[in-house]
Amino acid sequence: MKIKLGYACLPVSINETSSSMLTYTYFKRLGSNGYNKLNEIILSNFKSLKEILKYNIANEIYVFRITSNLFPLATHPHVSLDLKKYQSNLEEIGNIINQNHIRVSLHLDPYYVLNSIRDDVVSSTINILTFYQNMFKYMNIDYKIVTHVGGKAGGKKLGMKRFIDHFYLLDYDIKKHLILENDDKVYNIRNVLSICKKINIPFVLDYHHFMCNKNNEKIDDYLDKIFDTWDTIPKIHFSSPKSKKEKRAHHDYIDINMFVKFLDKLKIFNKDIDIMIEAKFKDEALFRLVRQLKYLGYKVEGTIIFL
Repeated sequence: MKIKLGYACLPVSINETSSSMLTYTYFKRLGSNGYNKLNEIILSNFKSLKEILKYNIANEIYVFRITSNLFPLATHPHVSLDLKKYQSNLEEIGNIINQNHIRVSLHLDPYYVLNSIRDDVVSSTINILTFYQNMFKYMNIDYKIVTHVGGKAGGKKLGMKRFIDHFYLLDYDIKKHLILENDDKVYNIRNVLSICKKINIPFVLDYHHFMCNKNNEKIDDYLDKIFDTWDTIPKIHFSSPKSKKEKRAHHDYIDINMFVKFLDKLKIFNKDIDIMIEAKFKDEALFRLVRQLKYLGYKVEGTIIFL
């Protein structure tokens, strides 16, 4: 049984960011130079992303979340961004990912809400999903896009129904790559599992969110059902609470005792699993976790745990 570890978006150990932004206010202020500045930032983001991927490969990290900010103003209604212009850049990134067998995902920003009661929000969410669909097509890679159920206007039952109804508005290829995550306040694992079964998409378990919003549920009763939603290696998000007072906030690192207890729950399935570490210190938190696991006697090669 192998467990591959990864992290999200931006390492702290090297001075690279693939998330440089440009506000529409500044873009507009630049006038005719706005598109030149936008192009400059996008190319800078690509350069940094290549360096981040090189860093990950050198450190044997093969589970990675690409930033959702690679293209600033991607679907802004007053900005005309030609994705095809960056086809060769995207193909280059895709070749690096494919050649090194890196598992890639992307997480929708929180203001994109598929189950919103507002038509404009649903429309903008579908637009950004379509943009990412086309972006990944140029990369020619396998990928997943993570999202949450969304808001609870009208109550959870109506919120779940809206998500399902709006899901069916999506292009087939988008539906095929969407995965659903439980959240820390509203939609718990039972709610998300129900939706995933109805629309046949994978459930990415966030264990920290589960601990914040478990409603007397026991994770042991759900792990097999969650894993059954996947037709490939399941992926899990794992983080530790910042403190007892700030239990929903992410800690800088991973609580090793919490993590080991969770590993014990996974052992019984004898199934390969990928775990995305969502700690504030990103790659450094991952490496610290690896060192601690080795100290405790676990067999770890690179960032892969063998159970």
